[in-house]
Amino acid sequence: LKPSWLTSPDQPTPSTRRFCLGAGCVHIRPWGRMLSQNELDTLLGLLKESNKPFENIAQSFYRSFPKPEQFKVGCIICMLLQDELLTRTQRLVGFYLLYDIYRNETLPTTPFVPIVLDTVEQTKDAVERNFLLQFLTSPPKELPKQSIRDLLASHDPTDVPAIPDLDAFRRMHQEGAPQVSAGASTGMRPTIRDRSGEAHWVQPVVSDDVEQGDGDAARLDLTPEELTLLPYEPAWCRPVPPVLEAAADELFWLNAPHILCEPMWDYTMCADTSLGSEVRELIAKAVKAPLPSSQQQVIFSGLEQDAKLVYHCGLTPRKLPDLVENNPAIAIEVLLKLMSSSQITGYFSVLVNMEMSLHSMEVVNRLTTAVDLPTEFVHLYISNCISSCENIKDKYMQNRLVRLVCVFLQSLIRNKIINVQDLFIEVQAFCIEFSRIREAASLFRLLKTLEHQQP
Repeated sequence: LKPSWLTSPDQPTPSTRRFCLGAGCVHIRPWGRMLSQNELDTLLGLLKESNKPFENIAQSFYRSFPKPEQFKVGCIICMLLQDELLTRTQRLVGFYLLYDIYRNETLPTTPFVPIVLDTVEQTKDAVERNFLLQFLTSPPKELPKQSIRDLLASHDPTDVPAIPDLDAFRRMHQEGAPQVSAGASTGMRPTIRDRSGEAHWVQPVVSDDVEQGDGDAARLDLTPEELTLLPYEPAWCRPVPPVLEAAADELFWLNAPHILCEPMWDYTMCADTSLGSEVRELIAKAVKAPLPSSQQQVIFSGLEQDAKLVYHCGLTPRKLPDLVENNPAIAIEVLLKLMSSSQITGYFSVLVNMEMSLHSMEVVNRLTTAVDLPTEFVHLYISNCISSCENIKDKYMQNRLVRLVCVFLQSLIRNKIINVQDLFIEVQAFCIEFSRIREAASLFRLLKTLEHQQP
């Protein structure tokens, strides 16, 4: 029997109330839904799982209902148990879920203790009574691994456990439960089920051995709106206070219309437009890719105007190899400006140890003709070039690099950048090893000519 005002659209919505069961409280609408129709069907589907172990049913329950919703679902299970809408196996599954939700808490703080105690006193089912008594003491370790069918099959009718002092459990629970006013904890169900014996009102009994299909809620003539409580507390009317008219001496708040255009920001304001900033940006680009001649001239002009700009252009020894490969002319200009600095040693060290290439030799060659480089740096670079040619596996690349090194050495010798006698043995062995290459043979003849010219 459902009162007409339950679904009446004209009925004003009462204030939110707190539904309390033992130590747990949840704020709900008096005749609003605690569960949706799909959630109710999911719950009833879990309760009829008689072949699965209890722990598997509990895992499915936790996947279907998040932690904040589990207390409300537990309250729904209590209503189904109290209204005797569940079969024997469904009741056992329901009681196990009520226990498992709060299995990590102590007995006084578990909100569903009262219904367990009442059922132990009132039930005539020995299996159900023994099942619930385990929760009041300590369930056996193998219980989560068992299914409902295993539990029923292992029941011994001769095993009659002693019923403990249930009043002691009630007092323990009342001491640990929060104090709630009588008006807040007392309510009335919106639906009263007819318990008469007339066939028209009696629902068909479903056996525990028969699997129920989908639509259990429809079979039970059960809707989510029924599973809640109506409070005896009055619903206080709290109208929204009106907006007071503004006085003459008050400021008015102006709501800007949407037709106003967005403000146009000048993103160049406070931006660093100095020459140093432009040179730093171009150096950062030069490390990554070749620059056109116009941008290279900006860098050259900036370094010429400000001699100290080279120390703040953003070029570090770690970035030098990339600058040499992408923009060797800029690398030469920057290194020439750094020659008088104490930091030049770090740049020379990186230049000597970087991978040999046409651009690196071009940079070293230009530096040797422009300034006096340290002799040990030049000798070490030549040794690394010779070692790179000997270690490369690709014959084509090897021949190409040998030609470049030979031309590079001839240029150093003719310009008298190096003393041939210091590297004579190493360079001569290099020429003999690659004598098949024309440039190596030419370099060898140059060495022999210089050797004969020595006094």
